[in-house]
Amino acid sequence: MQKPCKRNKQISIGEKITLLSTEQKRLQNRCDFAQFLPQELTLKIFSELDVRSLSNAAVTCKAWNDLIESSDSLWYNHCLTVLAVCKRELQYDRANGHSWKVTLMRNYKKSNIKRAWLDGQYSYVRSSTELRHNSMCEMDADTWGEILEAELER
Repeated sequence: MQKPCKRNKQISIGEKITLLSTEQKRLQNRCDFAQFLPQELTLKIFSELDVRSLSNAAVTCKAWNDLIESSDSLWYNHCLTVLAVCKRELQYDRANGHSWKVTLMRNYKKSNIKRAWLDGQYSYVRSSTELRHNSMCEMDADTWGEILEAELER
């Protein structure tokens, strides 16, 4: 006579439902710090994130998205880093009524590319084929003038 293997024990449908409901309760009991902490403290935690992490946090859940999207101060701090390189662009966007988040999103890539050009990362490029595919973006004549001046000073 064969003994039933404990690993292959058959589970009844009632037991499966009980296991599923227990698992659902366990998942529901996980803590979301944003629900339990004061909003000021939650915003302080989010303010420590870089732009990419903040954007990722905004798509985590609806509650986080609502909080992050409604808090201009989170985006303002990151705009200050862009301001050093793209002052005219930021002033233009803010004068046209764009929020800090929209202003940052419109100018973040441009500021990184402009900073690379100003730092001389492309000083010894002999042709356009040597440029990385993400080293260009639309820039106005004044910006190219700044880059040219930096190159002439080197």
